[in-house]
Amino acid sequence: MPKMKTKSGVKKRFKFTATGKVKHGVVGKRHRLMSHNAKYIRQNRGTDVLSKSDVDHVKKWAPYGLK
Repeated sequence: MPKMKTKSGVKKRFKFTATGKVKHGVVGKRHRLMSHNAKYIRQNRGTDVLSKSDVDHVKKWAPYGLK
């Protein structure tokens, strides 16, 4: 049986932590930032941990993990 392929979008957007959690970049930081206040921009800096209900989907799309 051939190997399963990893979705290419998942490779670009997610990373796994050592404990198995999934990190992702926060949304709302690319354009139209004038409509957001400074607190919103400051709090959405960096990465965030994906919710438990979405982790199952991402792990299915990346069957052998991500580097």
